Amino acid sequence: MKVFSGNSLTCHPAEYQTGNECCPMCPPGSCVKTNCTEFRSRSCLPCLEGTYMNQPTERTQCFPCTNCDAGSGLKIKTSCTSTSDTVCEPLEGFYCMDVKDKCCMAAQRHKHCEPGQYISKKVGTASTDTECSDCTDGTFSNGTFTSCQPHTQCESVNLQLIRPGTATTDAQCGHSSNTTVTVISIVVPIVLLICISLPIVYIVRKKRKSLTGQNMFHCLSGCTCCEAQESEYILWIIILK
Repeated sequence: MKVFSGNSLTCHPAEYQTGNECCPMCPPGSCVKTNCTEFRSRSCLPCLEGTYMNQPTERTQCFPCTNCDAGSGLKIKTSCTSTSDTVCEPLEGFYCMDVKDKCCMAAQRHKHCEPGQYISKKVGTASTDTECSDCTDGTFSNGTFTSCQPHTQCESVNLQLIRPGTATTDAQCGHSSNTTVTVISIVVPIVLLICISLPIVYIVRKKRKSLTGQNMFHCLSGCTCCEAQESEYILWIIILK
């Protein structure tokens, strides 16, 4: 519909002006192929795959569909159609930082609480990040707890404190060292006695072999054997017994 106001042309809101003509806009899901003239009406072209048009238009090209880039922490919530754009949402473990027309345009990975911290309010959601707080004295957390845990009191479980707890680790408990001291006090003297006895036994055995294999052979074979040799042999026999 043409409306002339003075020398200007005013078109209906659902039309667009081209030259001296008011052409009807193409409907959502399409774009203009050819404009209207005095002798022909305008023609429209359906949006190609990967493009869309969500409103009546005078454009000759449809809009490209938004790409939900996994590298940006996004995934498809609603696929693109000829009349609507793709709707993106954060990947699992991410939250949205920039929303436009109900579509997440950029996302960031949820914060991971450090050891010595706990998740103070709630685990991150698609729209909020995780919040962390530090543990107080006497408690610890590995970063995944929703509250810091108190250090174990070793005395209360009849154990001895081996290593005090920190903000990141629990106290380490163990059995009393009295048992270890007792074992050491028994084993060490035995080992020392063995170490001292072995050389003595070796010397005695060697001497015995020498007496029985040499001196005694000479004495018993009729060679000259003095009383001192006989006495020495008798002495070693007594020692070995």
